Amino acid sequence: MSAPQLVVHRDKELMAQAAAARLITKVVDAQAARGSASVVLTGGRNGNALLAALAAAPARDAIDWSRLDLWWGDERFLPEGDPERNVTQARKALLDSVPVDPSRVRPMPASDGPYGNDADAAAAAHAAELAAAAGPEDHGDVPTFDVLMLGVGPDTHVASLFPEHPAVRETERTVVGVHGAPKPPPTRISLTLPAIRAAREVWLLAAGEDKANAVAIALSGAGEIQAPAAGAYGRSRTLWLLDSAAASQLPRELYPPASP
Repeated sequence: MSAPQLVVHRDKELMAQAAAARLITKVVDAQAARGSASVVLTGGRNGNALLAALAAAPARDAIDWSRLDLWWGDERFLPEGDPERNVTQARKALLDSVPVDPSRVRPMPASDGPYGNDADAAAAAHAAELAAAAGPEDHGDVPTFDVLMLGVGPDTHVASLFPEHPAVRETERTVVGVHGAPKPPPTRISLTLPAIRAAREVWLLAAGEDKANAVAIALSGAGEIQAPAAGAYGRSRTLWLLDSAAASQLPRELYPPASP
């Protein structure tokens, strides 16, 4: 378990731009060290803002997009191409404008795919895909992702792991179907905390005053069942990327001065 590190930016726009620059550097370094890189994307307001900032960054071309594996932390179990699906939003924000290898883009199954409306079967199939991608050097049944990004919800949820929900209690499976989620749509697919913790680095993104209470709770020593964001950490680094509004309820001594 890595202790959380905090970076607080002046506003959400600067946070998105700085996070995109940080991600470019991390991917380029991983590709130089190991030949390829793997990143787990997140949807939502902050995740999509980061992807849009990455699309607009001239340095994006430093990435060898053909040697990048892309996964998602969770997905809304909706038909392929639905505008609410994270992968649909990611394609619009970034992926359609960069030369990714389609075979290395690994979205979670859609509700009109081969598993029909059976989210549990779809989750099991995605878990098998992750296990097949894991090598002998990895820690278990998922690849050792270079960076796994998560948006933090106002209720402290990450991916589709909601407080007190059965999915956040999962300790064995790497991917689960989520039913009766308190945030629509109610049916989802999500990585579990064990899968999240296999990543080298976990980045938690939060911007806006509506996230301030969740950030304060998650960083105050709360338990992961009550505050799932508290249970999301990387093997070597756990990085909280915040804007000043999201950090506004934290003790000042907990984080460094805001970026210029």
